[in-house]
Amino acid sequence: MNDIKDNVDRALDEIGNNQNVYATGRVVRVNKYNIEVSGLNDVSFYEAINVADKASGYIMGIYPNKVIVSLVHVTGEVVPGDLVYALKKEFKCQFSLDSMGKVIDIFGNDLIAGKRFEKLVEVPIENPTIPIMDRSPVTREFLTGITGIDLMYPIGKGQRQLIIGDKKTGKSQVALDAIVNQKEKKMVCIYVALGKTKKEVKDIYFELTKRGAASYTIIIASFNDELPTRTYLTPYVATSIAEMFMMQKYDVLVVFDDLKKHADVYREISLTSKKTPGRDAYPSDIFYTHSRLLEKGAQHIGGGSITMLPIVETKSGDITDYISTNIISICDGQLVLSAKNFARGEKPAIDYGLSVSRLGGSVQTSDMKKVGTKLRRELLSYLEVRSVYELANIDEMSKELQKKMKDGKVILNKLKQYKFSPKSKEEMKSDFAFLFDDNANASGTNDNGSKEQGNGDTNKNTSSNDSGSSNIEGEKNTSGDSSNSKEVKQGEQTKGTEA
Repeated sequence: MNDIKDNVDRALDEIGNNQNVYATGRVVRVNKYNIEVSGLNDVSFYEAINVADKASGYIMGIYPNKVIVSLVHVTGEVVPGDLVYALKKEFKCQFSLDSMGKVIDIFGNDLIAGKRFEKLVEVPIENPTIPIMDRSPVTREFLTGITGIDLMYPIGKGQRQLIIGDKKTGKSQVALDAIVNQKEKKMVCIYVALGKTKKEVKDIYFELTKRGAASYTIIIASFNDELPTRTYLTPYVATSIAEMFMMQKYDVLVVFDDLKKHADVYREISLTSKKTPGRDAYPSDIFYTHSRLLEKGAQHIGGGSITMLPIVETKSGDITDYISTNIISICDGQLVLSAKNFARGEKPAIDYGLSVSRLGGSVQTSDMKKVGTKLRRELLSYLEVRSVYELANIDEMSKELQKKMKDGKVILNKLKQYKFSPKSKEEMKSDFAFLFDDNANASGTNDNGSKEQGNGDTNKNTSSNDSGSSNIEGEKNTSGDSSNSKEVKQGEQTKGTEA
C-alpha cells in the first residue's frame, strides 16, 4: 500500500509541476528487436522508451534525423506509425538481494522458480568508471584451487584474467572450479551465462548447489532464445550489481561466459540498425564495448574488489582473431586452453607456453613464489625438449636428457586435477617439494660421492703405500739377488779370461 501511495503522490507532483509532458515520435521502420523512430530530438543514450504500450526499451543510437530504439519487452506487434514516448529517465534493470543462490535475469525474475522477487531495487545499466585515484594496487592473491594456475600463473583480487580456448576444452570448468574454491572465504560470485541453453545453465546451477557454492553465487542468465538486446545488456547489469557489493567492501568474482557470443550479439544488433560494419563485420566500437565493461575490474581503495574472469571461445586454436586479441589487450593476462592437451588427458588443458599472468609474483606469498618459479622453469624446459624428443628412443638419450624427460612427466602428472577438486596451498607445495629434494639429494650425493671418493683415494693411498713398501722391499731383494747374480757372472767371466 505504501508503494502505491508513493507512486500516486509522485505522479500528482509531476502533473502539478508540468513534468508529465513527454517528447513523442513515430515509428518509421521496424526490425525484430530494433525500431527506427523520427521526431525524438531531446533524448539521451539509455533513456527509457515506451512504444504505444506495446513494447519498451532504451535509446541505442542517436542520429541527426532519427534514433534507434532497442526493445527489451514486447507485448504486442509494433508497426510503423505507432506513437513513441521518451520517458525522461534512465532505463534501469532490477535486482533483489534475495537473488543469492538463484538463477535470475536482469529484470528481477527467478528463472528456476518462475516468479518475480518482491524486494527489488533499480540497478543502472552502467555506472561511471571508477577513477584511478579510487583504485589501489592489486596485491592480494585470488586462489582458484588449480595447481597450474595458483603456482605458475597466479591471479590477484581485482585482476582481469582471460580464459581462452576452443570449444569443449574446459574453459567454463576452470571458472566453476574457481567459484567452488571460494567457499568460506567471504566472497560473492556472479556467474554471467550469455547465450547458453536452459539445460546448460540448469546443470551449472545444480553442480554449484551440490558442492555448497550456490549460497554465495548469483547466476545471471540470458538464454539463447531471448532477444539479443537483453543478452547485450546482461554483462553490464551484472557488473553494476558487482559494483554495488564492492562498495560495501565485499570481494566479488564475476565470470563472463562467454564474451565471443556477446560480441556476436552486438554485431547482429549493429547490422540490423544499419551501423557501418568494420573488420569481420563487427561495428567500429566493438573494442570500446568490451573495454568499458572490463575496466570495472579493480581493487577499490575502500577495501572491496572485483575480479573478472572473461571467457572467449576460439576456433582451431587461433587466439589471434579480432575479438580474442581485443580482449587479450584489455585483460591482465590469459589462460590458454589447448584442445591437444585435452585430448591427451592433461586436464585442466592449460597451454603453459602461451599462458601468462602480468601480475605474477606480486600477488603471491614468498613460499608459493619460490615453488612456482622453480616449477615453471622446469616445466617449460621439459615441454621444449618434449616437442623434439617425444618419439625418440629414451635409451639413446644422454643421462641428463633422460632425467629431464622423466621429471617432466612426473610434473605433468602432478598438475592433472579432476574437476571440482580444488587443492590448498599446502597440498600444492608438498606435491612439488621433490623439485627441491632432488637438488638437495643431488648436491648431497655429490658431496657424499666426493667424500667417498676421497676416502677411497686415501684407502687407495694407504693400500698403495702398504703395497708400495712391500714392493720396495721386494725390489730391494730382487735387486740384491740380481746384483749377486751379476757378481757371479762377472766372476765366471774373469775366470774364463784368466784361463
